[in-house]
Amino acid sequence: MQLLMRSQVLRGLWIPWPICGSLHPHRRHLLARPFSRTETPQWGDYEIPKEFNFASDVMDHWARMEKEGKRDPLIPALWWVNDKGDEVKWNFQELGDLTRQAANVLTENCGLQRGDRLLLILPRIPDLWLLTVGCIRAGVVLLPGTIQLTARDILYRLQSSKAKCIVTNETSALAVDSVASDCPQLKTKLLVSEKSLDGWLDFKTLLKAASVDHTCVKTKMQEPMTIFFTSGTTGTPKMVLHTPGLALRSCLPSTRQVLKLTSSDISWCLSDPGWILSFVASVLEPWSSGTCSFIHQMPQFKPEAILKTLSRYPITYMTAAPSVYRMLLQLDVSSYKFPTLKHAATGGDALLPEDFEKWKKATGLAIHEIYGQSETGLTCAVPRGIKIKKGSMGIAIPPFDMQIIDEKGNTLPPGIEGEMAIRIKPTRPICLFSGYVDNPEKTSSSERGDFYITGDRGTIDEDGYIWYLGRDDDIIKASGYRIGPSEVENALAEHPAVAESAVVGSQDPLRGEVVKAFVVLTPEFRSHDPDKLAQELQQHVKKITAPYKYPRKGPLCAASKRMKVKLGSLGKPCLPYNVQVGNSNEKKILIYLLKVRCTPTFLGSILNHHQWPHRRSKGILPHLNHALPTLASTTAPCLPQLPHL
Repeated sequence: MQLLMRSQVLRGLWIPWPICGSLHPHRRHLLARPFSRTETPQWGDYEIPKEFNFASDVMDHWARMEKEGKRDPLIPALWWVNDKGDEVKWNFQELGDLTRQAANVLTENCGLQRGDRLLLILPRIPDLWLLTVGCIRAGVVLLPGTIQLTARDILYRLQSSKAKCIVTNETSALAVDSVASDCPQLKTKLLVSEKSLDGWLDFKTLLKAASVDHTCVKTKMQEPMTIFFTSGTTGTPKMVLHTPGLALRSCLPSTRQVLKLTSSDISWCLSDPGWILSFVASVLEPWSSGTCSFIHQMPQFKPEAILKTLSRYPITYMTAAPSVYRMLLQLDVSSYKFPTLKHAATGGDALLPEDFEKWKKATGLAIHEIYGQSETGLTCAVPRGIKIKKGSMGIAIPPFDMQIIDEKGNTLPPGIEGEMAIRIKPTRPICLFSGYVDNPEKTSSSERGDFYITGDRGTIDEDGYIWYLGRDDDIIKASGYRIGPSEVENALAEHPAVAESAVVGSQDPLRGEVVKAFVVLTPEFRSHDPDKLAQELQQHVKKITAPYKYPRKGPLCAASKRMKVKLGSLGKPCLPYNVQVGNSNEKKILIYLLKVRCTPTFLGSILNHHQWPHRRSKGILPHLNHALPTLASTTAPCLPQLPHL
């Protein structure tokens, strides 16, 4: 996510809103009178129906409420705007007809059957939401993807998922065509564009011609509904499989009490499509409550545009990553007025206490933290109405029972650091992922005793509040994105200048973390200009994998039997200056230094520079003292005695 300051982005918001872009007349006084308040369809927290389909059981419920006069049909269910002043508003009846047409396009024109997989790569345009619900109606397994994916990323996702259909715009279509010949299972390519391309079906044309009559499938609770790709510590992204239980979760009473959305709310989720936060917060959560989901298509991220949108539109609820709030707070937030905003939430990373205080001072609103993963969906939160403890991600939300456990799977008492885990025995929560597709080893390794292991470390207090301390692996969380170091290292390895690399997360005041790469150059590139070469490597990574993964920091080093570099050349700090206990970034850097035959003096200076001897007893050094003798026999001729704590 880039901070791009272009004043033209918001020009469309300051002219009169158009009527022609809407399916019904725009009403400026949308919030001037009370909206209807109808009951949300609910199931018990621990009640598991045999069948559940979000489209028929939830979306069609609200359409019936409109037909029966129990919900105002002039209230939008989806409200979409862009930076040009265009606008689309659909109520639940209109969404119902359009998503049934979309389902017919998928089954009749694309030939997809129940259980087939579809890769969806679209920007924030209305068609994305039509196709999302259309897949659910037809029983087609949805695989969301960000538009930042490169041709290689798309190839990997198509091959690993065996998707039979891909839906995208003209920009990504070119990347798809460059790899499609290597995907024999891909049968249909569906284009969402005003243009046409050879070999692609035209979604907009087919949608207009499709029937509004469609019989929604009765989805079994064990059937696949959606697959998210999530980065891991090693290897390529893993496929996280969810059943309809993920959607059912948004209808449960305990979940409804977290956000307390009503049909009078307008909810704006700023997360990029392709991630579970967007799926949950722009589809499942708002529509479970009959709430309007607001979408602003901004080609480029611009904090000023977000503040103006909050001022211009009657948004009552917003969800954004902590990095978004940090970027907003770089501006004079107090100079903007948000007359309708009642609630702000954040997820995807830890919120800094100082950001909490700054936002509250500027707006009068507290930021409520939510926590979840691709594997879990909403797990912990600070529900509206309960006490906020700054720095805590809140309490576990039923049916999840989150505990802090030790390495043997035993629960730990309040105040003791351990691994954050969700109880899965004797009953596995229906909203928890089913497993990693075609990866039983990974699925098995994510469980310990009676628990699913999140990979995060934390503590719990006497009141049940969870306190996040950091990752227990090398995953980098940058602006809400999960980035696996190996993905970046593999991309760097393809450049002829790179002999070896080690990628870690480095703390950043805006993004939380950024990718930092330690690169060892091949002999023929050691004399190149380091600044130009660094830029070349950054552009190389952007081309090989999604641009948000490129290294923003990193030294270029010449490798030899005795590494001859000074500590200052690594940058300050050369490691994250607030590495949480249990994070293995430190171990990775030490292993890297050993691989390039660094001198004991150099390694010692690294340790002293970061004051590692002062780490707490559960830090990484005791583990290193145990593990490094084996490494020393194969990687380093002379290894200093590491300090014990």
